[in-house]
Amino acid sequence: MAKPRGVQFQHRGNNGHREHRRPSISDASETLSEPGSPTRNGTIRKAETIVEEKPLASDYERKKQTFITRTIWTLVMIAVFFAAMFAGHIYIIAIVTAVQIISFKEVIAISSVPTKAKNLPLTKSLNWYFLATTMYFLYGESVIYYFKHIVLVDKVLLPFATHHRFISFMLYVMGFVSFVGSLKKGHYRFQFSQFGWTHMALYLIVVQAHFIMNNTFEGMIWFFLPVSLVITNDIFAYICGITFGRTQLIKLSPKKTVEGFVGAWICTIIFGFFMTNILMRYKYFICPVNDLGANLWTGLECTPNPVFTPHSYQLPAWTHISYTFWIAPMQFHIMVFATFASLIAPFGGFFASGLKRTFKIKDFGDSIPGHGGITDRMDCQFIMGFFAFMYYQSFIAVYKATVGSVIESAINGLTVEEQVEVVRGLGKYLYNQGVISAKILDCLSAELGKKR
Repeated sequence: MAKPRGVQFQHRGNNGHREHRRPSISDASETLSEPGSPTRNGTIRKAETIVEEKPLASDYERKKQTFITRTIWTLVMIAVFFAAMFAGHIYIIAIVTAVQIISFKEVIAISSVPTKAKNLPLTKSLNWYFLATTMYFLYGESVIYYFKHIVLVDKVLLPFATHHRFISFMLYVMGFVSFVGSLKKGHYRFQFSQFGWTHMALYLIVVQAHFIMNNTFEGMIWFFLPVSLVITNDIFAYICGITFGRTQLIKLSPKKTVEGFVGAWICTIIFGFFMTNILMRYKYFICPVNDLGANLWTGLECTPNPVFTPHSYQLPAWTHISYTFWIAPMQFHIMVFATFASLIAPFGGFFASGLKRTFKIKDFGDSIPGHGGITDRMDCQFIMGFFAFMYYQSFIAVYKATVGSVIESAINGLTVEEQVEVVRGLGKYLYNQGVISAKILDCLSAELGKKR
């Protein structure tokens, strides 16, 4: 016998009618386990499905996961950094190049407007064209400066080396003309803002980062010390800040304190003094690059810069203490480096903070899990690397004739006949010094005579 249609099931409610209440989790589970109930027209009504929402992760769990991610990637970055530094200068140059490109991409991205960029495809292409042109100019300058003895004697590379700056300028002009030709009515403001933004990024990121690469060519110590000083200052600013920080330093970074700022300065000077004392004992760190294939195990050979040679100093007479101590001038220079890394370089970070606040973003990107973008980690390093290069060239570098500079002077300043006379004269000198035999000198003179 069929059941009457008006029968109400017990779980539907009491007193023969359905309760109008929000179903609980137990109700939902019962509903999911029941078949559909019949309706008045005889069709089967499907049971309502209620999806149970998963509770959100607690604030503690999220912070814990973030901390673990940051720690893991911090260790990864430290391992890659030291592995590249010990493997050789060429690997450091590769890392600096990657940092330049990724940082440029991150900074350009925050100002782009996808809807407008879609209608102006050439805008994005020009951004990358200007980056490529700038890197061609900068890298070309470095290669020609540090490897003249290779570039200037190569038949294929010589024209590119002697006309490098003109070629770079013409490449830029082509980009400039393309930009003007791409201007579209109704988009002028956006296009010109992108043009200005691109050039700002090229100067603040690509150009400054390039000097970090030049520091590497001058010697690994000039790369490692500035980088490590900024990292050390950042660590001790945090430690000193949470330990006894009370006074806010700058509104752009509310967590920065005066106490942390000063405490980190003192700790960075101490770190720099002792780290320099260790590094300057190894020629791999203090010698300029003369072999890109060199690494920590093969080492480098050179005459050390005088700043790495200890000198004797005496305490001033007014101290009435007769005491002589030995110290390398580099350990005085490193105090200047540490002071800049502590008092000036952080303003690169403050500048980046202001930029992010302007565009209402937390990070420049997500290139490094748990750390944000590459630019977030390198904002202080760019200006520090630039300072290190300028300071080194102004107060530390020793300028002397090199094989490359002599070849460059001969090529650019002498005629072919005068160059032949130089070669003949050098041949006679080497013969008199016993370096070459009379047979080689006669052969050289005969061949040069044919060319006259």
